[in-house]
Amino acid sequence: MATSTSPLCPHPQSSEVRSVCSCSRAMIRCKMAMARLVSCLALYTSLGHIPSSLGVILRTTDKIVWANEFEPIELTCLIESISTNNPRIEWKKIKNGVPSYVYFQNKISGDLEHRAQLREPANILIFNTTRSDTAEYRCEVAAIDDQRDFDEILISLAVRVKPVVPRCSVPEAVTVGTSTELRCLENEGFPAPQYRWFHNNEELPQDPKNSPRFINSSYSINPDTGGLKFRRVRKEDAGEYYCQAKNDAGHAQCPPQIMEVYDVDILGIFLKSLAAVTLFICVTGCLCHSLKRGCFHKKGHNENNYNWPAQNDGVEYGDTDEGHFRHKSSFVI
Repeated sequence: MATSTSPLCPHPQSSEVRSVCSCSRAMIRCKMAMARLVSCLALYTSLGHIPSSLGVILRTTDKIVWANEFEPIELTCLIESISTNNPRIEWKKIKNGVPSYVYFQNKISGDLEHRAQLREPANILIFNTTRSDTAEYRCEVAAIDDQRDFDEILISLAVRVKPVVPRCSVPEAVTVGTSTELRCLENEGFPAPQYRWFHNNEELPQDPKNSPRFINSSYSINPDTGGLKFRRVRKEDAGEYYCQAKNDAGHAQCPPQIMEVYDVDILGIFLKSLAAVTLFICVTGCLCHSLKRGCFHKKGHNENNYNWPAQNDGVEYGDTDEGHFRHKSSFVI
């Protein structure tokens, strides 16, 4: 009968001994596998990865959510694994770095009170979003019976706001060959809208050189500020103009306004110039005539306007600085 050896049993053995050795080798392999498992578990724990059966884990379908104003939106907070039957769920709104509760102690509160509800497992549904709802929202779940008893997830919500009717400024009349600018402004929409201009119900292309119809035009459009500038106005530029402000939430436009374009009026300029020269000559002539007549002459304040009486009445008054007078021989009482 052949005998066998092994590292655990180096000498020839009987069948009973060989059975015992086989069991010993199996136990050693089991212990080594357990050691590897414990090592892997320690590594996962150190990296923050907990097997689903040992802790609560959250996830969301979208970490950045866009919504239109006055429309519903749902922020998802999905619980992938948990052992605790009744975990504590909380939602916080974080705006400008300041957190506030919107779901606390099993009820909606704060800014979302009467406007939202919690849906299973931990989603929050906002019925009608407003621009003030733009913020970050944090879903927090605490499970005291799990080895990893807490997890949270952060969601960013941005609410799009439709533009309102923009304010448009269109000059009523301009002269051929001059420059002018049409303005359009809207400050309610979010994100900031882009602007488009229409001439006689036809959209003006951003670059007129790309359109055969407007290739000779000298305008330029700034879609960010809403400005429409003409370097040199042509007769063909006359007509109705209106502006449209548009973003992902919608668009709005101002009422049409008419801009008239006139040729240079040479005769009118000549007549106006002639009238101005004539008026200047008339005013100058009147002033010269008045000066000659002395209408503007004024006597100085230092002149003595007193007229001394004639000295032929037989009285000798003497000098003015003597302060008395003398009688002459012809004086009769």
